[in-house]
Amino acid sequence: MNAQSNSSPLILITVRVFVANPAPESWYLALLGFAEHFRTSSPPKIRLCVHCLQAVFQFKPPQRVEARTHLQLGSVLYHHTKNSELARSHLEKAIPQFEDVKFEAASLLSELYCQQNLVDSAKPLLRKAIQISQQTPYWHCRLLFQLAQLHTLEKDLVSACDLLGVGAEYARVVGSEYTRALFLLSKGMLLLMERKLGEVHPLLTLCGTIVENWQGNPIQKESLRVFFLVLQVTHYLDAGQVKSVKPCLKQLQQCIQTISTLHDDEILPSNPADLFHWLPKEHMCVLVYLVTVMHSMQAGYLEKAQKYTDKALMQLEKLKMLDSSPILSTFQVILLEHIIMCRLVTGHKATALQEISQVCQLCQQSPRLFTNHAAQLHTLLGLYCISVNCMDNAEAQFTAALRLTTHQELWAFIVTNLASVYIREGNRHQELYSLLERINPDHNFPVSSHCLRAAAFYIRGLLSFFQGRYNEAKRFLRETLKMSNAEDLNRLTACSLVLLGHIFYVLGNHRESNNMVVPAMQLASKIPDMSVQLWSSALLKDLNKALGNTIDAHEAAQMHQNFSQQLLQDHIAACSLPEHNLISWTDGPPPGQFQAQNGPTTSLASLL
Repeated sequence: MNAQSNSSPLILITVRVFVANPAPESWYLALLGFAEHFRTSSPPKIRLCVHCLQAVFQFKPPQRVEARTHLQLGSVLYHHTKNSELARSHLEKAIPQFEDVKFEAASLLSELYCQQNLVDSAKPLLRKAIQISQQTPYWHCRLLFQLAQLHTLEKDLVSACDLLGVGAEYARVVGSEYTRALFLLSKGMLLLMERKLGEVHPLLTLCGTIVENWQGNPIQKESLRVFFLVLQVTHYLDAGQVKSVKPCLKQLQQCIQTISTLHDDEILPSNPADLFHWLPKEHMCVLVYLVTVMHSMQAGYLEKAQKYTDKALMQLEKLKMLDSSPILSTFQVILLEHIIMCRLVTGHKATALQEISQVCQLCQQSPRLFTNHAAQLHTLLGLYCISVNCMDNAEAQFTAALRLTTHQELWAFIVTNLASVYIREGNRHQELYSLLERINPDHNFPVSSHCLRAAAFYIRGLLSFFQGRYNEAKRFLRETLKMSNAEDLNRLTACSLVLLGHIFYVLGNHRESNNMVVPAMQLASKIPDMSVQLWSSALLKDLNKALGNTIDAHEAAQMHQNFSQQLLQDHIAACSLPEHNLISWTDGPPPGQFQAQNGPTTSLASLL
């Protein structure tokens, strides 16, 4: 028989040999060898792999071998086929058997139950396995992690935190400080999600001590440091403390560089409870790019955000060719969400809209991804609608986003932007005042974010400006400036400066206006923020004309004309895209198809 012929007869020949020579170990190992060969072929020959494993039962093997074979069949069918019922049947037969089989079978079967939306069957299965696995440290820890993750996916963070606390104490008892740190850091992540900051701070302090004192595999140690620093950085960013986070972010970037130079150590840990890792090195690298993008976006370093987004997306593209891990799609969506906001600020609305459509497509592939990011999607569409002056659609998008989110910081961000829509419309006083009461920066502001509180002061200043209450507007804007300067919030600084400049211009104080508008223009150019540049150039044109600076006035007029043309062309391009119809989607899953637009249907007046 040559190598090119069909492999099926080989199994029959092998079975005949086994009948003649029925030594249990030899026939079992041979069948396993064939099964593994077929499973790892390129492409995999799963049907032949399954035939080999099924052939084991013909020899009436010992109970331990039978149980192990049920587990192997269940695993192959679960991971490589759509025959979930047969996979479930084999795994259920493996459960009552020997310890080295039952825990793995319980873990796989609970995954399968969750895939079939049978979460209420998965939880008691895992709980029972946890109860009887205390003498097997690896499986006890793994099952605790798995049940905690299941509770997290159900948004039952209290139960998840309790389990992670149990795991941390168990790891301490069995002498695994490494896995104890993993449990505690995971618990810290959930406490951050719950905004239980009083519990987070002492826990992170304890984690920092454990991580620094643990002496073990260098890659494991550095991965713990990455986990710890990622939590610290995201904690600062959630609080809008862009300047304060810089030392931690720098440490994190240095840490990931160290990991990239280390070689994986093939020596297994002596303690079976240490047989875990948080994320693969490549995933950690993408995550560090991601938090760097988040920082750059908040700080207003948009070119830097673009640079790191490009690097991260390129890395993700390579990883997704070989790895189907759902976390990669989550990373991709979060990266796109941030770069879309950058595009809208830098005046690239058409590109932003196409990337919003890309997020929709990713969410269509994963119901869970859509559930977790639907509010963000509607928020991005609301921001896009503002940029193309579709205020009714912006209001509808923000209203849909508010309906879908329970995240306090996102809620405050949406409310702030919805308030800006009502201010621009000028005739929604009741709704506007109702919103402003809920985000009053002077009294019981609903979130701890420094950045969002500064933005709330800006919104108040903007409203006072439109109402002609200039002294009140100046007070609010100076508060915004003070907070923005304290944490290097460049975009808010630029917006506040240009609005203050506009107020001084209206009041006839041209010198003071110039002192505000010139640095606003410089900062807006550095970001770059196209809308603030447009606004600043218009003011500079009028200011220089009033001050008798004819050449400077002409130069500012030319700049204003250039910015207007760029924004106008981008506006027309965006509104002509079929994806522009997404602005009408406010309910249910994102639409899969878009009808082509005949041309832009929105007012261009706000751009000129």
